[in-house]
Amino acid sequence: MGELSSTSRWENWARTAAATPARVVHPRDLQELADTVAKSAADGLRVRAVGAGHSFTPAAVTDGVHLHLDQLDALERVERRADGTALVTVGAGIRLSALNGVLDALGLAMRNLGDIDQQSIAGAISTGTHGTGVRLGGLATQVVGARLVTAAGEVLETSPEQHPELFELARLGLGSVGVLAAVTLEVVPAFRLEAVEEPWALDDVLAGLDGPDGLVEGNDHFEFYWFPHTRRTLTKRNNRAVDGPGLNPVRGWIDDELLSNALFEVTNRLTTLVPRITPQLNQVAARSLSPRRYVARSSQVFASPRRVRFREMEYAVPRAALVEVLDRVDHWVRSSGEHVPFPVEVRFAAADDLWLSTAHGRETAYVAVHQYWRLPYLRYFTAVEEIVAAHAGRPHWGKLHWLEAERLGELYPRFADAQRVRAGADPDGVFDNPYLERVLGRRP
Repeated sequence: MGELSSTSRWENWARTAAATPARVVHPRDLQELADTVAKSAADGLRVRAVGAGHSFTPAAVTDGVHLHLDQLDALERVERRADGTALVTVGAGIRLSALNGVLDALGLAMRNLGDIDQQSIAGAISTGTHGTGVRLGGLATQVVGARLVTAAGEVLETSPEQHPELFELARLGLGSVGVLAAVTLEVVPAFRLEAVEEPWALDDVLAGLDGPDGLVEGNDHFEFYWFPHTRRTLTKRNNRAVDGPGLNPVRGWIDDELLSNALFEVTNRLTTLVPRITPQLNQVAARSLSPRRYVARSSQVFASPRRVRFREMEYAVPRAALVEVLDRVDHWVRSSGEHVPFPVEVRFAAADDLWLSTAHGRETAYVAVHQYWRLPYLRYFTAVEEIVAAHAGRPHWGKLHWLEAERLGELYPRFADAQRVRAGADPDGVFDNPYLERVLGRRP
C-alpha cells in the first residue's frame, strides 16, 4: 500500500484548494481500495478520492485519507452491440486522454467530450463535466454502470437496474456515496469531426443562435468565446465528417501552443502589471484571430491544451435566457472598471434527467467566466453569480461558486432525493468534507 506521511501537502491545479491529509494511499487493486476505505472508516478518518486536481472547488480536500486511483486505470471489458455502439468498462482512475487512446484503438469513441482531457473519468463525471452540443448531454449521461466502494468497504455494482438510486449519485454526486472503482460507458463507433473556427461579431452570433439552421441546432457541436471589453468572438463549429484536410502541424503549433498558450500567458502577465491596457489587448487579440478548418479524430478536435493557469466559474442557465445574461455581463464589465483579459466561454447541452445534472429538465446554455490566476476574481465572479441568479442558474459542481444547500435545493427538483440517498449510504459522513456539507447539507 502506497502511504505517505501527514506532511504530504496536496494542491489543485488552479491553486484554489489545498490539503494536508493524515494519509495518502495509492490502491493497487479493488481489494486494496475496499480495505483502505473500511480501515479509514474504522479509524474515524474521512476519505476523499483525488483525480487530476482539475476541480476549482475544494471537493477533494480532506484532513483524513486521500485516495489516488491512478493504478485503477485498466480496460476491463468491451461488449459490442449490433448497431456499432459498445459498453466499455474501465478503471475509474483512467485519465480522459488515456481513455480516448484506448477507445480509438478499439475503433470507438465517446459521443461527446469537454474541452480538456486531463481529468480522470471518475472526477469528470462526478463533478458534471460536459462538452457542447444541443442534442447531447454531459459525460455522466454516457455512464450506464458504476462500481462503488461504500463506507463499509463493500463493493457494489450499480446501474439503472442494480441499486438505481445509488447509481444516480455514483455517476454524478461528488463522491458523496462512495468511491468509484470502475465505470461502464456507452460509447459509439469512432468518428471524425470537421472543425471550423472563425472570428465573428458578437451581435451576429447572438442573432444567429436559434432556428433549425441556426448556429446551435445547425451544428453537432457549437460554442463560442466572447472577449470582454469588445463585441468580438471566436466561434467553433464541429460536425461529423468522413474525410477532409487535416490540421497542418505548423499551423496547429502556432495557434494552439504559441498563440493560445505562450503568447496568451505573456498577455495576461502584461494585464496583471498594467490592468488599464486590458481592453486594448483584448481588441488586438480578437482582431488577430484568423479562421481555420480541418478534420481530425473527434477526441483531437474536442480537447485543447490549456497551459495558462486560471480560475473559473461556470453557470448553467435556460438556453432562452442566454442573450439577456450576456448583455448584463457585458454591461457590468463596461461599467464596473474591472479588467477581464480572459474570454467568456459559451456552450450548449440537451436537457437530461440526472438528479444533480446542471441540465436537469431543461435545454441549457453554459456561461463560463475565467480570470488569470494572478488577478483578483472575487468581484467579477460574484457579479456574474448575481446576474445568473435571476434565471435560476445552476453552478458547475467542480467550479467556483458560493451557493449553499438551501438554495441548491430550490434549483434541483430531485435534490431532496439526493440528500436522502446520501444520508442512507453514508450515515457517518465518511465521504464528507466542508465543501460537500456546504452544497449538499450538513447532517442532522
